[in-house]
Order: sequence, then C-alpha cells, then structure tokens
Amino acid sequence: MAGSSDPLASFRLDGRVAVVTGASAGLGVVLAETLAAAGARVVLAARRVERLEALAARIEESGAEALAVGCDVSREADVDALARATLERFGRVDVLVNNAGVNEVVPAEEESLESWERVVGIGLTGAFLCAQRLGRPMLEAGSGSIVNVASVLGLVASAQIKQASYCAAKGGLISLTRELAGQWARRGVRVNALAPGWFESEMTADMFGDERSLSWIRSRDPMGRAGHADELAGPLLFLASDASSYVTGQVLAVDGGWTIV
Repeated sequence: MAGSSDPLASFRLDGRVAVVTGASAGLGVVLAETLAAAGARVVLAARRVERLEALAARIEESGAEALAVGCDVSREADVDALARATLERFGRVDVLVNNAGVNEVVPAEEESLESWERVVGIGLTGAFLCAQRLGRPMLEAGSGSIVNVASVLGLVASAQIKQASYCAAKGGLISLTRELAGQWARRGVRVNALAPGWFESEMTADMFGDERSLSWIRSRDPMGRAGHADELAGPLLFLASDASSYVTGQVLAVDGGWTIV
C-alpha cells in the first residue's frame, strides 16, 4: 500500500476468508497453513474429510479459524455445497486457491479416455467450477484474489515423464487464468497462477523415492535441486494478498529456473 510505514502489512490476510482445494495432503496443507498464519480464516476442501478435519484442528490450535468441507471439485453439486458452506459459516470469500489435481503417468497412445477425463475433470474443469461458484460472491463484493496452482508442465512439455492429460490440464488452467483475469479485472477480482517446479508431494512420491529420478532433476534444474514446500509460501502470499494488488493474469513460476533453459 502506497505510503505504508510497514511494507509487510500488505501481505497480511487478517479477517479474510480463503478457500483451498486439494487441502488434505502435500502442498495443499502447506498452502492452507500459510494463509492461516497470515491471518486468514481458511476453508479446507478435498475428498478425504478425515485428513481435512485433522488439519483444521491443528490450524485452530494455532489460533486461526478453519472449516473442513468434503468436496470432489469435478462434481458440480459438491462445489455448490462448498460455496454454500463457506458463505453460511463466514459470509464472504476473499481468496480461492485452486490446488486440487491428480496425474496419470502413461504414454499418450495408451492413456484411456477415463483417465484423461479424470485428470482434466479435477485439474481444469474443477478449477473452473470453483472459480465460477466462489468467484460470484467476490464479484458481488467487488474484490477478491484467485490463485490457480498450475505447474511448469503447463508451460513446457513433460515428455520423459509421460503425462499428456496432466500437461493439458495445467496448460488449460494457465489459459483459463488469463481469460478470467481479463474478464474480471475491472470488477475487482484478480486471477493469477503459480507454476511450481519439482516439489515433493503425494503426486511425486515415486520420483522422490528414486535416486535416478532425483539425479535427473538435479542435472536439469539450474539451481541443481528440487523445491522445498515452504518456498511456495512467499509466492502464494504475494498473489493472494494486497501485495500484488496491481497484478493479474500472470503466471509465477517457482521452479529453480526449470523453464528458462
């Protein structure tokens, strides 16, 4: 904020309500905890409700408010229920982090239509449904920030790790980010994307458990290593908060330089 005596104040989310999908494990947990630590009241959404409830309990022990809502983002009725539960509990939505996603490692010529539809349904269609349903109250309020968690594989090919549906979903999510940003900019809602590189999560567990795969990452990444989960905290807070009040439609790659070479 111009003229502020505290340049870090614009990163705070005190009193705001943030919804995080895919919050039951991996990076979703880190993202939710980051928002709560910055002062947000968080709504945790995923299919594994017992994990969400455990995370909500930990967040509330730290002094923040949290609500766990079971949700399959590829199901329209579930997303409607998520939006309804958020508004009934908190009366507003200020931040949405579209983090839900799955992948399928299989050669493109062998991937089934069922697999394709599942990956794209959760990673792209689900993000659209959440942005639409939770974006509506933001548009009514004239303010809000949506952060889509894409991937460097939405910017460059995976190729050696064969996952056409995942790359298509993340590439589509980046394009959706730009389109929603363009449509909603004058209505006060910003839409940006994070594009993480290689981070350890449930989705990448096999790679991080294999020394050959880790060596491949180290040899190709300009920084010579994979990312640490807490290295997403700062970029997320930047895009979610007023610190990025004049930023919309952008893709912030957090990848150690993966996409520059």
